[in-house]
Amino acid sequence: MSETPSAEPWQWSEPHWRQLVDQVRAGRRYRPQRWKGDARCAVALSFDSDHETNELREGGKSIGRMSWGQYGNRVGVPRIEALLDRHGVKATFYVPAVVALLYPDEQRRLVAGGHEIGIHGWIHELNSILPGEAERDLMLRSADALETITGVRPVGLRTPSWDFSPNTLAIEKEMGLAYDSSLMADEDCYELLLHGEPTGIVELPVEWVRDDAVYFMMHRFQSLRPYTPPTDVLDVFRRELDAAYDEGGLFQLTMHPHIIGYRSRIWILEEIVRHAKAKGDVWFATHAEIAAYAKAEG
Repeated sequence: MSETPSAEPWQWSEPHWRQLVDQVRAGRRYRPQRWKGDARCAVALSFDSDHETNELREGGKSIGRMSWGQYGNRVGVPRIEALLDRHGVKATFYVPAVVALLYPDEQRRLVAGGHEIGIHGWIHELNSILPGEAERDLMLRSADALETITGVRPVGLRTPSWDFSPNTLAIEKEMGLAYDSSLMADEDCYELLLHGEPTGIVELPVEWVRDDAVYFMMHRFQSLRPYTPPTDVLDVFRRELDAAYDEGGLFQLTMHPHIIGYRSRIWILEEIVRHAKAKGDVWFATHAEIAAYAKAEG
């Protein structure tokens, strides 16, 4: 049953609001009894390499904000790479196609180092405002661009800004993607349902509480100036990790090279890695590896 455009939500019929809720839902939960190597907990570190697309996607032309994005390539990613290499940890980098085209050597270097490159839109666009065909075209072109640049076909998607349209999951299924990492219905991996039907696609869930941007992001022209001391951010992340370990589940963390990569913040990532390694039975892996293992063993 369709509703009139002027209808208020409290006027919606039950079939209408049920249809909205049932578009994309969490299905079967995937939590293995033990993780690979008999680990108690899985740790999935991820970095959204948005770089200049944070400004470009809004039609912005600010040279200052684009220079902030360039910092992600010049300083942030190399600093993160060095830290991960020092600890022997692999991670996943979600890269808009425009960023990959701007910095192909960055992506090739990451893949050569054993890291995963995932789809992150074309120019960090918002899927929910795109026509369905435009979203499909951009997702397909993004996957093709990443494959051409790195030599590896991406198997997972993180929608820009975790913005998921009614068409996104159907496009992922058409593309044969193995997993998504944009939604928040659980803390463990789960299968995504499309209109109540299993898709075979594993969701590796995210959450704003485990994202560096919400604590540090600022935009002076929008009066956006949130600030949380780095020690407090570490405390939040560490408590999330400890709880995931206690439950035998998954600890997933989202970071951005142009945010976490600063001298006064990068130590947060290093402390999380050290804290996890000190537990002795934690498995660090890419999002693709964790999604595949969780589906097979969960």
